[in-house]
Amino acid sequence: MKVGIETIGREREPVVVIDDFAADPDALRAAAAARAFGPAAQHYPGLRAPLPDDYLPTQLRGIATVFVEAFGNAAPVAVIDASYAIVTTPPADLSVGQRLPHCDAHARNRIALVHYLSDDRDGTAFFRHRSTGFETVDERRAAIYTDQLAAELRHGEPPPAAYVASDMPLFERTWLAEARYNRALLYRSCLLHSGAIAPNAPLSPDPLTGRLTITGFLTIGE
Repeated sequence: MKVGIETIGREREPVVVIDDFAADPDALRAAAAARAFGPAAQHYPGLRAPLPDDYLPTQLRGIATVFVEAFGNAAPVAVIDASYAIVTTPPADLSVGQRLPHCDAHARNRIALVHYLSDDRDGTAFFRHRSTGFETVDERRAAIYTDQLAAELRHGEPPPAAYVASDMPLFERTWLAEARYNRALLYRSCLLHSGAIAPNAPLSPDPLTGRLTITGFLTIGE
């Protein structure tokens, strides 16, 4: 594995970038092709399927020291949820929330994992909310951010029917992590982000041709 740590935006939050993450990514793709995918929950715009049983134990052993260096926490890492994921929702069918940057959890000890397993370059974009200046929405900021964004959406134009990958009226992009085959990202779940899906992306449900990733949510201690 090749590990790098980027510090992004004004808040200087760490994003861990790991190339050559899995020893056999082709086997992971083949396993995904044999899985039965179903509709995703939690507002994910696509499909999910279960992972091989040995995926997380193997990968987490290999990156244990990264959590200390990047996030300053040596407590045990626990898995909340993890699965294969494929983006399939056409832009016209996206909900308003899916057209905006989002965060996955407000607790600062929650960590998101994204492992890219396709050949496209649709990576992950990170954002700053223009009016509040927030790049992270933790528990202290959640109510302020939610109320401000709701007021902006209520009194302004709705976001266009598209995946957000760059600047928009309410948000400014702070950094773009380019997807590469067998690259993984680790970042705090409270960072505002979005999948950077290109307008012409095919959005195939086939794990061998679509935007296949593994997405996970971890916690460092309690």
